[in-house]
Amino acid sequence: MTRKRTGASFMTRLARDIRGNTIALAAAVMIPLAGLIGGGVDMSRLYLVKTRLQQACDAGALAGRKAMGAGSWTTSGTGNSQSRANELFDANFKGGAYGTGTLVRNYVESSGTVTGTATAPVPMTIMKVFGMTERTLTVNCTAKMEIPNTDVMFVLDVTGSMNCAPGTNCYASSPVTNAKITGLKSAVKCFYEALLKVNTSEVCGGDPTATTYTQSAQIRIGFMPYSVNVNVGKLLPNDFLADNWTYQSREPHYSLQPVVVGYTDGTDITVSDPPSFSGGSWGSWSNWQTYTSVNNSNACNALVPASTYTGNGSEGAPYGQGSYTSGNNRITYWYTDQPVIQYGYQVGSYNSGKKTCVIQRRQRNTTATRTYSRTDPPVYEQQNVLDGWTYKPMTFNVSGLKAGGSSWNNSVSLPTGWGGAATSTAWGGCIEERQTVKNSDGDPSDEWGTIPSAAYDMNIDMIPNPSDPTTQWGPMLQNAVWGRYTSGNNTVADVVTSSDLSRNFSYYCTTEAKKLQTWYTPSGFVSYVNSLSAQGNTYHDIGMVWGARFISPTGIFASENAATATGGAIQRHIIFMTDGDTNVDYDDLSAYGIHWWDRRQTTYAPSDTNLDNILNARLTALCTAIKNKNITLWVVSYGGGVNATTEARLTACASPGKFFSAADTATLISNFKQIASEIAELRLTS
Repeated sequence: MTRKRTGASFMTRLARDIRGNTIALAAAVMIPLAGLIGGGVDMSRLYLVKTRLQQACDAGALAGRKAMGAGSWTTSGTGNSQSRANELFDANFKGGAYGTGTLVRNYVESSGTVTGTATAPVPMTIMKVFGMTERTLTVNCTAKMEIPNTDVMFVLDVTGSMNCAPGTNCYASSPVTNAKITGLKSAVKCFYEALLKVNTSEVCGGDPTATTYTQSAQIRIGFMPYSVNVNVGKLLPNDFLADNWTYQSREPHYSLQPVVVGYTDGTDITVSDPPSFSGGSWGSWSNWQTYTSVNNSNACNALVPASTYTGNGSEGAPYGQGSYTSGNNRITYWYTDQPVIQYGYQVGSYNSGKKTCVIQRRQRNTTATRTYSRTDPPVYEQQNVLDGWTYKPMTFNVSGLKAGGSSWNNSVSLPTGWGGAATSTAWGGCIEERQTVKNSDGDPSDEWGTIPSAAYDMNIDMIPNPSDPTTQWGPMLQNAVWGRYTSGNNTVADVVTSSDLSRNFSYYCTTEAKKLQTWYTPSGFVSYVNSLSAQGNTYHDIGMVWGARFISPTGIFASENAATATGGAIQRHIIFMTDGDTNVDYDDLSAYGIHWWDRRQTTYAPSDTNLDNILNARLTALCTAIKNKNITLWVVSYGGGVNATTEARLTACASPGKFFSAADTATLISNFKQIASEIAELRLTS
């Protein structure tokens, strides 16, 4: 019989009952599980706060660096760098957000780099149970302007109006006080300082302290100064220029005339009488003859005979023969000498009371020299004789300028001297353009809505073919050219005249251009910029097309421009600055010859207005072609002298948002510094 136990306690039974183990286990793990979940919640909050704090720090650093631009870090004034950084930080992270405590944020700048630090305490929630009340988060950020591999080609208007002050018109051959050309030089130097962070002699405001460029990116800058022409010829290979070129020039003019080819000895001989005497000493005076009944002294003087001579030996042989022409005759002459006794006479005395007159005589042994002459009549023959010039287009061999490779001579011998004689003709480096398309109706829009394929002069990338002269350029030779009119009689017909005509054209050849190159120390850059001078009329298209040719990665300098030496990509920019409207004179010696006579751009006699319209249409087409080559085109209108139509054209020429207008030098400098800032890339570096 089994004994039943009935007295065990509830707790004892509970301890022995295994059915309750799961409850105990669950209770045991609740505490670590609560810590794990709480830690996850608080860690998520910490991650969120740090992420937003970093974003705010980055935004503030970028805003502060952008506000600096090309200048220095500022802490006061409207839009100062410090306030802009703080504003962007606060816009992205407000104090107390996500339950954070007191926020501390700070930005400093050094050598163009903006560094920020932000600190915020984050109180814990669930983790407070475990004794962790808060965590302090700190983030750092850095922003700076970094320059990518960059090519910049300045296309600069250096026309005569740049010698005037902004907002004025003048006729000055040299810069006036506060001239635009002076302001342009300052602005270009300030651009250099802002882009390369290298100081020059120019005072630009916030000048950098570095004297040498130290960044790793390749930066090249080139120059295309222009007015009527561009000076690029001596920067090109020899094969790019033609061997023969046509100019409005002249050739000798001949006519059939009787020409003296000899003389026949004449029969008429004359001799000088009296001869000339030389040598010997005179003897003393002695009474020679006395006359009576001489009424007065005048009658006595009249009794003095002329000098006489008598031979004292034979006449010598002829000597010293020569000749000269008189009229159409030849005069042949020669001399002889003879020893003679020469007699001289004078009044010895006159006695008025006795009316007597005494004549004295003296003598000397001397030489009598006689001059004989003979008149020789001419012998004629009909010949072609140079009697002047025929002024007309002439094709000359100009290959003598080529010195091999990319070397050039400074002059070439051309037959433009008297009688077709060779004469040295200097070359300054300006060029004449290759084949173009002519306007025939005075409306250039139909030719230049886009660039015609036959307009080689507008083709940016076409490489000249030495076997096809229509693809080559020619040297501009001022002293080989004449505008052929006389006395106001303008004509395209040949002009024959015995006179040397006036040149009858205006000639301007600008400062030589500069290919893209590095200027990592400022001395050479400053020296070149200071050498720019202002002269001539305004031909925007010639500056623009050559600026594009010098920067294009697929054209005449592709081997230099396609990539950096290490194969790096390059960003390309053209900065086109002008102070005025297109201004053409039909008798300028331009890249198309003398417009009125050469008519390379028109089929008709062009007016200045015709030519202005053609060049404006060409500029518009070139701007489009340049932008289509992925080249950023910056356009700056300077000086307030541009009319509304031109201003609209220039605005359309620029890449979107890249047009600037500067009424004065201070604004121009600011514009150029802003362009430099925008060319540089604003980046977060940490």
